[in-house]
Amino acid sequence: MKITALVENISDGSVKSAHGLSFYIETKMHKLLFDVGPNSTLFENAVKKHIDLSQVDTVIISHGHKDHGGALKRFLEINKTAKIYLQQSAFDKHSVKVLFLKISVSLDKNLADDRRIVLVNGNYKIDDELMLFTAKYSGGFHSQANMNLYAGKELDDFRHEHNLLIRENKNVVLMGCGHSGVINILKSVPDVRPAYCIGGFHVFDPVSRKTVPRSQLDELSAAINEFEDVKIYTCHCTGTDAYKYLKNKNNNISYIKCGKTLEIN
Repeated sequence: MKITALVENISDGSVKSAHGLSFYIETKMHKLLFDVGPNSTLFENAVKKHIDLSQVDTVIISHGHKDHGGALKRFLEINKTAKIYLQQSAFDKHSVKVLFLKISVSLDKNLADDRRIVLVNGNYKIDDELMLFTAKYSGGFHSQANMNLYAGKELDDFRHEHNLLIRENKNVVLMGCGHSGVINILKSVPDVRPAYCIGGFHVFDPVSRKTVPRSQLDELSAAINEFEDVKIYTCHCTGTDAYKYLKNKNNNISYIKCGKTLEIN
């Protein structure tokens, strides 16, 4: 399995960075995208990495925020065959509160009627290799950075968020922002213990530019110790300060920058 970060907040120097996320993944059965990022960054970086996005057969949009699905319209224009999987509520109204204003972070609802869009409700098995799942466990870590995110008029409960389990020689879990909590997500993986977990922790607020308090990072670090056998690659909404702090406490955490490729055998 090869996993290349085509959109991420920090570049390895070979490509352009952007606030958002997209992974290109080659498995035994698929060429797929997990998220598509906010803008043209995905397409520019795919050219630099010699990746033909027209050959992608499956797209997973992790949740209904445009830094993860903003480039979907253009993707649908250049790729005519891939199926795109989202939770049913992913096209609902989502916003971030900045002072007294709510700024939309919603996906383009006009795309919801495209024939290739597959809206799912909860866990969904795509095939023997790919499984979408939601965080059913809710007793673990929840980030303070979620508290300015809304679904409609209410605080977001992230029912529009799902994660991807890839069953191969080694089982891999991919998250977008992990709004439901990385520990809750890991405890909700269906049937297997993953060898890898890749995605954001959402402990950095991109609006205020602040990381959650150290007390929250300590809570998260302690919980991650329950999964010390899982190799964790974090990115995006974790932020560099939180990553460095957690890295000093947890030996199983690394960072995957934009342009980086992981090979998992």
